[in-house]
Parts: sequence; structure tokens; C-alpha cells
Amino acid sequence: MNGSQAMVKTLLAGHVDVCFANPGTSEMHFVAALDQATAMRCVLGLFEGVVTGAADGYYRMTGKPAATLLHLGPGLGNGLANLHNARKARSGIVNIIGQHALDHIHNDAPLNSDVEAVARPMSHWVKTTVSAALAPMDTAEAISQACSSPGRIASLILPANCAWEDSDPGHYSTEPARAAASPLAESIEAMAKLLSDKSRAANTVLLLGGGAMMARCTWLAGQIAARTGCKIMAEPRTGRLERGLGRVNVKPIPFSVDNAVAVLKDTKDIIMVGATVPVGFFAYPGKPRLMAPPDCTIHTLATPGHDLFATLDALCQAVGASKSTPAQLSDSALVGGFEDGAPNAGNIGRVLVGAMPEHAILVDEAVTSGRQLADTIPFAPAHDCIDITGGAIGFGLPAAVGAAIAAPERRVIALVGDGSAMYTIQALWTMAREQLNVTTVIFDNRSYRILRGELANMGGPAPGVNAARMLDLDQPDLDWVSMAKGHGVPAVRVDSLSGFDQALRRANATPGPSLIALRMES
Repeated sequence: MNGSQAMVKTLLAGHVDVCFANPGTSEMHFVAALDQATAMRCVLGLFEGVVTGAADGYYRMTGKPAATLLHLGPGLGNGLANLHNARKARSGIVNIIGQHALDHIHNDAPLNSDVEAVARPMSHWVKTTVSAALAPMDTAEAISQACSSPGRIASLILPANCAWEDSDPGHYSTEPARAAASPLAESIEAMAKLLSDKSRAANTVLLLGGGAMMARCTWLAGQIAARTGCKIMAEPRTGRLERGLGRVNVKPIPFSVDNAVAVLKDTKDIIMVGATVPVGFFAYPGKPRLMAPPDCTIHTLATPGHDLFATLDALCQAVGASKSTPAQLSDSALVGGFEDGAPNAGNIGRVLVGAMPEHAILVDEAVTSGRQLADTIPFAPAHDCIDITGGAIGFGLPAAVGAAIAAPERRVIALVGDGSAMYTIQALWTMAREQLNVTTVIFDNRSYRILRGELANMGGPAPGVNAARMLDLDQPDLDWVSMAKGHGVPAVRVDSLSGFDQALRRANATPGPSLIALRMES
């Protein structure tokens, strides 16, 4: 048995049984080992950003890591943007990254690079295995790191000779390096005392993030809010949340600095459960960096590494809310349909809500349009949402691949801006090859629309000729139907709400992938 075979055996023993891959020459022995391991599902991505984004989407839906297989430093570099998103989402991933044989590195071959230096900014744990004998033990350690609470990005670098030389898999522990911490009784008591003061609770926000956005946690938060009168809000971007009818729907702090400051302006206390301090996505001239008022006190009740359900359950009991009907419970369907017309950010929500199947998975990367969905989405059937946590675009299509592989019985609906989709358009090919149940909606407004707004927010003048050429996606327009068909995905272009409704219902009811190019008002 060689090092690659021992590593694959260790991966499977650690319940890592999906590998998203884009390999090269130095990984061929690992490819051969995967070929012999029929229990491992291998999924090819035609660009490394597809590979890493799919691994992120897979973890968000399963809570367990997948492996990636990447080619040397340049291949890893191509996948870094979606590893950044995964890191911000606290997803666990085991990256296997090829390296030249140890006795060849000093020759500085054309593809040679400092792979550890490339990996480190987007990884929690980085290691280069130095022998085939140690390769399976290092693999077990990588799994342990990735399975920590919260998840971690573990990058294991595999020199080619360590892949082909003899090894023995052994039996190594893959137990999580860090388990979820229990809530502190004194912290629960202190926050319960704060919330028992009705006047103070009225100006308190219970801020949820990470795993606290799952339905069983938001239900408890809703009970606490109903009992005490506090507000409940979410971080602007969450790795995975469960929402829709029959669930407590928690609105996020707005992306816009002005709107976020306005929402939090009377807040005197913020109690964080799995969340981080609310800060501006960017710095703007003359605007605050922190969204909370200067006199607001921020309390960390539970970090992302705590048992968030146990924390909220303890707080719910401490304030006597366990029998309360939750606040912000969505218990009625949306009344009325929609008036036909040209699609825009303000009216597409009713179509999405009406056409969404039960227990769908919504992948939301349409930053321009996604913000307006908050008003209608609580009326949608119960569903999961995967959000772009790190802000690095090119996330939506790959994450949809990973989510569809994680939950093949569920329909995945990916809402993607036209500019974002072009970063990782190759994901469509993987959807077609794997026959994944993904409906992709491209919001085709022929522009990096968000950047036009950001130019104004930064205090810049209206775009002139040069600025427009950097912000608009026209001359020529992108032909989404042709690109989708070229990747093997059926596609249709629509420019009305009724056409969108028909296309969306048809796509959601048809097995396999589909793409809808939705022509949006600019």
C-alpha cells in the first residue's frame, strides 16, 4: 500500500466520503487511489473555485467535511476566494494539495511555489507531510481539525514521493480537535437578569449568528423575545439558516451602513449568541465603522465555538419563556399573487415564494436583489438558505453543486448575479455531469449593479465613460442561454414576471439542472 492509498483509507475511516477535485500530474497517485476506493464519491470541477465552493456548500448542508484535491500552489491559489467564504462561514474542509517530490523542490521547476504560504491565509491548519509513513496520520489530524466546532479549513500538502512510496494506514483518531463548549451558568444568569428589566430589554438586541440560525435555535430566541420584549436580529450574512413558514424568521442587520445604524440607533445592549460584533462591510468616508451606538454595551453570551442550542435553551428557561409562543413566527401564507410586469428587485420575491417547493435549499449570491427578499421570504415554504458569508463573489454556483450533492432529494435554487456567475460559470458543467437538481436563476441586469451603488456611497461622482466601462456588462451582452447549453444545462431567457413564474415552476419540477436568465430592469 502506498501513501495515497493509506490516506484515502484514512479519509473514509474518518467519514470523509466525497472528494471535489481538479488534479494535476503530482496528484496522479492519489487519483489512482481514489479510483480503487468505490466508497468515495469523486466530483470533478473544471476550475478550482468550483471545487472549494462546492466543498463549502456540502459542509453547510451536512455538517461534515468533504475533501478537495488541488494541484500545487497555483491550483490552490485559484480556489482561495471560495476558501475565504468557507472560512467566514466556519465550514470544515480537508484540502489535499499536491506538491513536487521532496527531492525535486530545490530544482525550482516551473510550477514550484511556497504552497504553505499560499494556503495559510485561508486555512486554520496547514501542514506538509514529510513521508509516506506519516501521511495517514497527518490525514487523520486534518480530519480532526476540519471536524472541530466550529468547522475549520485544514490544508494538507502532499509531496509526490509521499504519495507513491510505501505506507501503512494504521488506525488514528479523527475525533474533533475542539468540541463545542457548554454555556457558562454565570453568563446565563447575568443575561437573564438584564432581560428581566423590561425597560432595558426593550432596547436590547439578541444577535444570532452561525449555528444559532437553525430552526430549533431561532424558535428559542423567538420565545425569549416574546417573554422579555427584546429584539432578535441576525448577522448580515449567515452560513446556513432555516426559515419560512412555521419557523421564526430573523431579519439580518442591513448591509448598508446608514440602514444598519438606523436599525440599531436606540440599542443599549447587544447579546451575541454565535455572532460577531456588527461592523461595516467596508469603511466609508465620514461614516462609522461599528454599527452599534457608541454607548451600546456588547455582551458575548456564546461564541461560535459554544453549544448554541444549549445556550439559548438555558437562557429561555432562565427567563421563564419555555411555554411562550415565539415572536416573529411566520404562520400564514402570502396573500395574493403578483401583477405581471418587468422584473425588478422589488417584485420578484412574490414569484420566488409562490414557486418554491417545500424544503428547498436557496443559495443566495444575488447581492443586489437578495436584500429585497427579506420582506417576502418569511411567507415561503420552510427552506434552508446558504448565504455568501465572506463577500467573495463566484460562490453561488459552486455552493449549489455542493448543496445538491449533500441533499440530492431536495431542490436547490441558486440566485446569482450576472457578474458573480461569470467567475465560476464552469460549475454548470458539473451540475450537468452529475445531473444535480439545481435551478439557477441569473439576475441579468448587465451590470455590476452593487458597485454603482458603492461608488455613490464612497462619495464618488456619477460614472463617466471610463467608470461605466468598468461597471457595466454590455457591449456585448452575455448570452446566458448559449453558455448554459454549452455546458449541458437546459436554459431559457425570460423578461416578465409571468414568464419567470412559469419557467421557475417548470424547472423546479424537472429532474436535473436548469438555468433561467431573468432579464432585470437596470
